[in-house]
This record gives sequence, structure tokens and C-alpha cells, in this order.
Amino acid sequence: MSAEKAGLTSKDYYFDSYAHFGIHEEMLKDEVRTVSYRDAIMKNKHIFQDKIVLDVGCGTGILSMFAAKAGAKHVIGVDMSNIIDKAKLIVEENGLADKVTLLKGKMEEVAMPYEQVDIIISEWMGYFLLYESMLDTVLLARDKYLAPSGKIFPDTATMIISTIEDGEYKEDKLNFWDDVYGFKMSCIKEAAMSEPLVDTVEARVINSSQCAFKTIDILTVTKEELAFSVPFEISITRDDYVHAFISWFDIEFRACHKPIRFSTGPFSKYTHWKQTVFYTRNTLTVCKGDMIKGTISCAPNSTNPRDQDISIAYELEGKEESAQDHMQFTMC
Repeated sequence: MSAEKAGLTSKDYYFDSYAHFGIHEEMLKDEVRTVSYRDAIMKNKHIFQDKIVLDVGCGTGILSMFAAKAGAKHVIGVDMSNIIDKAKLIVEENGLADKVTLLKGKMEEVAMPYEQVDIIISEWMGYFLLYESMLDTVLLARDKYLAPSGKIFPDTATMIISTIEDGEYKEDKLNFWDDVYGFKMSCIKEAAMSEPLVDTVEARVINSSQCAFKTIDILTVTKEELAFSVPFEISITRDDYVHAFISWFDIEFRACHKPIRFSTGPFSKYTHWKQTVFYTRNTLTVCKGDMIKGTISCAPNSTNPRDQDISIAYELEGKEESAQDHMQFTMC
């Protein structure tokens, strides 16, 4: 959410935005997302049978209803967006009002009917996994309500980085500001370069190996560990040019009888999370076998913790070119 409305930031109207039906339509129509959650729940009825389940950020209540259908004793769905008013009608319409209770409010403020729950389910992920994500809220619910032997669905997230050739788009969208009808508008180019692009990237433009730079175990991770600086190393797979780094994430439900996973990467079926692109200041000339080593850092923005401050420092020692840079980005 980069736009501002009436002087408010995304922090102010984040929850209000999730009251709009279009957002929920997009998420529900994302079959990779919704079917993965459905399968993780419905194909593991033995795990959900007679259990108390908490759905954090329940939205339309689809995950709560899956859990109820899987045999849960009682499901508590919590959401502070106005969509929960419609979710209550949806639950009633599907005859599940006796098994699903929906609470409107912040997770830390609602009055829970149970001191402990057996399972937490949540679709908390945002762009670049952590942008506008609800993971902080899931961790709060975990630490306050999850039984010692409890489970979280999903329980693992892995962040991945690679590189792409994307000269045509970079020329059209970024280098455009170098000559706008004869005028330079470098200040806008600099601003555009500092904001990552969320878009669908074709697998054919990937030109390096993929490096998993951060794996999050949701059962054990702390809020402090969501700010990190970690190394990465990738190998170029063909003679080409690098115009940007690209990142995506994979999600796993390991608590299942048979683990279920899905990827938001360019080699997999489309998801509404797409991929996140970080353009380099300069085009890199690379050869097959060249190595790019670096560090990627990520931390919640100090003004709005749902935004993310991201930096990528890299070094290329290639056959044709050597280069290094340290780039700063903000997802806001």
C-alpha cells in the first residue's frame, strides 16, 4: 500500500482494506493457496478431530469452516476487519454456527472462550512473505493460547532469492525517467528504484540458481528473529545480463500425515503473492558459472512495522565483469 488516503498511512487503514470483497475474491480464487489449506486440513481429519482450533485473521471464514468440516470440536475465528460481519452470515448459511465462533477485534484484545487451543490455522503471508503479514499476530496467539503439544498450520516458510534478465521492462519503467520528452527526472527514478516491484515473472528469465536464505519455523521463531541479515550465494546458469534480484517463498504444512507444500515462485502455478523484484542500479554482464555472493537484510519499518526495510549487498567476481553494490529498498 504505497498510496496515502486523507493523510493516513497503510498502518491506519490496513484492516479497513480487508473489508473489501475484491481482496477476498482474489485470495479465494487463488487455488494454490486455498486448495493447499483445504488439503492440509481435510486430509488430516484425525489431527483435527475433537480439537479446539483458532483461526487467526479468519477473513471470510473459509479456513474455519474447513476445520469444522474436518471434525474440530470448536473453531474460534478472529479478525478485526469488517469482513467478519459477512463471515458470520456465511457460517450460519452453511449450518456451522454451532461449531464456529467468530470474534471481531484484535487478537490481543478479544475475549477468548478457551485458555488453550490445540491447533492454530492462519493464512498470514504477505508479499515478500513478511510485507503486511500477520505473522506477529500469529506468534502472539501461539505464545498466549497454543497448548504445549499444539500444532500450527502451516508451520514452515522459506524465502528464496535468484536473479533475472529483465532489460525490456527496466528500460520501459525505470530508464524512462532519464529522458521524459527531453527532461531528466532522476529523482523519480531514484524513488522508483527504491521500491520493490511485485509482479509475475516468467520462469524463462531466471538466469541463476536459487538460494534459500531464510527458513522460518513458526512453532519456535521469535518476533525478534523476523529482523535478520543473512548471506546468500547464487551461481549464474547462462551467459546473460542481470537486471534484478527476485525473491519468492515456499510454504509447508509439516504437521500433516503427509507433508503438503506450495511455492509462490516463477516455476510454479500462479499465486496472488506473485514474486518480488529488486532492480540493480547497473546492468551486470554475467557468464555461466559466475558467482554472486551477498547479504540480504530485512526488518520491519520503524514507523509502520507492516512495511519492510530491505537491503541487498552483493559482489560479482565474474569472467567478464566484477561489480559490487549495496541497495536499499522499502516495501510500503
